[in-house]
Amino acid sequence: MTTVALKRGAPAKRRPAPKARAKALPPRLVRLPVTPTRFRRHVLLACGGLILVATLVGLWIADVPQRWWQSSAQAAARAGFEVRHVDVSGVTQTSKLGVYAAAFEGASNSMLLVDLHAVRERLRALPWVADASVTRRLPDTLVVHVTERVPVALWQHRHHLYVIDRTGATLTDQRLERFPHLPLLIGPGANDRASEVLALLGRFPKVGGAVDTATLVGERRWDLRFTSGETLALPEGALPAATALAKFEAVERKHGLLGKGFARFDLRMPGRMTVRVGTVPAKANAKDIVI
Repeated sequence: MTTVALKRGAPAKRRPAPKARAKALPPRLVRLPVTPTRFRRHVLLACGGLILVATLVGLWIADVPQRWWQSSAQAAARAGFEVRHVDVSGVTQTSKLGVYAAAFEGASNSMLLVDLHAVRERLRALPWVADASVTRRLPDTLVVHVTERVPVALWQHRHHLYVIDRTGATLTDQRLERFPHLPLLIGPGANDRASEVLALLGRFPKVGGAVDTATLVGERRWDLRFTSGETLALPEGALPAATALAKFEAVERKHGLLGKGFARFDLRMPGRMTVRVGTVPAKANAKDIVI
């Protein structure tokens, strides 16, 4: 057994308190101390920047820069930099008065204030204009070049005739006697499918060149009427219609069907053509026609 001897009155041993570590200053502050003079300079610069920004914002709110620019532009106009002439090219169907009106419609005729993009958009809103370019020619001329739409057909809709381009856009309904050579499209939606039927007729020029009228039936398929009076009923769909028209052109080359007294050819059934004879006896026998 171990015996421990305790001495009364002996103080207990204490561990030495850890030495407080001195807080190191950031290296930047140690190397680059800010002096009172430099601090005041930074404060003054910051205040000056804020005052400058506030002044500029106030001037902008008060519309000072805009009014100064307007005054400068008007002074330039009085000095001769004002739109006085419009040089127009590319116009055949478009009224030049309409072009001039689009060019001079802006709030000011000062050359510095003319919005070329706005003039171009006003020109493109004219029925015959597909596109336009507008440039300045100092000191007083706007140069306008117009690209016009190409008329490709007449469209009959609700007993009214319009000239249309390939996209189906209506161009005019006035002085239609200027376009006697254009084919006639009939029916609701026929204008939107003008490019389709014109491309179809262009693939088969022998019969396509003899077509006088194309009628869109039920907004699904085409009936073609030839200048000689016959009607050709095509099936629905681009490929079936092209196949049927190719067969009809081959039969026309072989038998000469047009102008022989037939009234109607129906190719809606694949591999079969139904022929209807007109009031005048046909000069060819329909039974001899093979497709």
